[in-house]
Amino acid sequence: MTRLNILLALAATASAMYLVAVQYESRRLFTELEKAHREARRLGTELERLQVEKRSQATPARVERVAHEKLQMRQVTPGITLYMSLGDALPAKP
Repeated sequence: MTRLNILLALAATASAMYLVAVQYESRRLFTELEKAHREARRLGTELERLQVEKRSQATPARVERVAHEKLQMRQVTPGITLYMSLGDALPAKP
């Protein structure tokens, strides 16, 4: 009978230790999940901000201003247009 009691006490102790380990792991995983949710919300907010910034950077007025100021581009006029014929575009034969 003593052997059975010792065996049952060992089984109960092992079961209690396993329960503590499972609860600890469950809490750890829940904390990681919450961190992942916070990071996902942060990244979603950052994505929205970047999309708004992208839309503001791509407005036609801004593109035209940057093309004029930084790239030294200007509007096309007939006076600065160069017309080429098909013969001008072909390479000369040796």
